[in-house]
Amino acid sequence: MAALHRAAVVGKPIAHSLSPAIHTAGYAAAGLTGWSYTTIEAGADELPGLVAGLGPEWAGLSVTMPGKEAALALADEVSPVAAAVGAANTLVRRPDGTWYADNTDVTGMVEVLTGAGCVAGAVVTVLGAGGTARAAIAAAARIGAAEVTVVARRPEAVDELRPVAEAAGVPLAGAEWDGAPAHARADLVISTVPKGVADPLADNFDWRPESVFFDVVYDPWPTPLAATALASGCRVVSGLDLLLAQAVGQFEHFTGVAAPRAAMRAALAV
Repeated sequence: MAALHRAAVVGKPIAHSLSPAIHTAGYAAAGLTGWSYTTIEAGADELPGLVAGLGPEWAGLSVTMPGKEAALALADEVSPVAAAVGAANTLVRRPDGTWYADNTDVTGMVEVLTGAGCVAGAVVTVLGAGGTARAAIAAAARIGAAEVTVVARRPEAVDELRPVAEAAGVPLAGAEWDGAPAHARADLVISTVPKGVADPLADNFDWRPESVFFDVVYDPWPTPLAATALASGCRVVSGLDLLLAQAVGQFEHFTGVAAPRAAMRAALAV
């Protein structure tokens, strides 16, 4: 029998995603029969056509790389945080058929970073300058970061992030990708780049044991950069922690009921 309510995670690539396991476990624990959650492989340019073709049974979409900025652009209404960040990881179908965009990455990152012991006044390095980096800047501001340096493969990408930093009220500096090791000794380093991109940096990073490293990648784990951080005594947080935190917000958006966090977390351990 076809599902009465559908949701999915959209990205490219997407086969590795654990989001279906998390959300499906949540549906079962919350007693939400008739709900299904799947994966859809689609890039940013494919997202508008995909969304336009979804039927009324669709409750929402989780949007991952590389479609977060495209998701924001096609929404009929946008949350204040998504508007400030300039990217959305959540599209919610409203009863009238319109789409609402939110960014649960920001609140999820704040939860993860606070749990890792990050405090106000931190000097932050962000690796990458895409949609997830936008959320990282906003999250860093919310925990009271003193300054943020974005290390980008495209220098012009840093300028694209300046409105995000200005809206968040945090000073922003830019650095070239080849100079990333010079920023390894920040209080907090957040890698927002896709799997494999930061791997070559691992041999040149001189970590401070007091630093926190947060890598949004979770497969494979640990990443080479995370492994060197762990070996240096740093507090390391994986993308699994963020995956759960941001999924909780999406689950509640899609279903309208409180997320069964314990059951959703347990799904990650299977």
